[in-house]
Amino acid sequence: MSRKTTNLNKPKTHSDRSVLPKNHESAQFQLAQYVGFFAVGYILASAIFMMIQTKLALNSQLVTVLSIIIGAYIAVSKFIKHQQRALSKSEINRLMFGGVAVVWLLTAIYFLGIWFFLFDAVNREVLIEMAMQQPLPLISALVMILVLTFISARISILALNHLLNPKRKTG
Repeated sequence: MSRKTTNLNKPKTHSDRSVLPKNHESAQFQLAQYVGFFAVGYILASAIFMMIQTKLALNSQLVTVLSIIIGAYIAVSKFIKHQQRALSKSEINRLMFGGVAVVWLLTAIYFLGIWFFLFDAVNREVLIEMAMQQPLPLISALVMILVLTFISARISILALNHLLNPKRKTG
């Protein structure tokens, strides 16, 4: 004969602030989808700007910022269209960090592709020697582009979230 144990825990109510919504876990995984939209928008914009740069000389920082803005627009607009609400502060932060991480991952893959498939041994050795002799300009350029990507992602996600907010339009 089996016995059932009784649950002595108090029932979870909506007034308890420690209780997370039922769809909290799915909301975290669902945000990864919008980081993917951010990445797709960034890749498409970067590819278009690379084609434009064959005909026109464009500033690389401007291209990076515009590509991030386009990626942020696609991610935020898809989120608002699917969820019928604006992003919360924590979702903005997660989308920003995820988007910048994707941008830097894609940049690393791009650089490794150039390093292995485009450069020959002489080019690699020259680049390594330059980096060893004067590492400060390279490090400062990397820090500046990292700061630029974080700032442009943050500002563009915040601005687009505010501009595309469905409650602001109807209210």
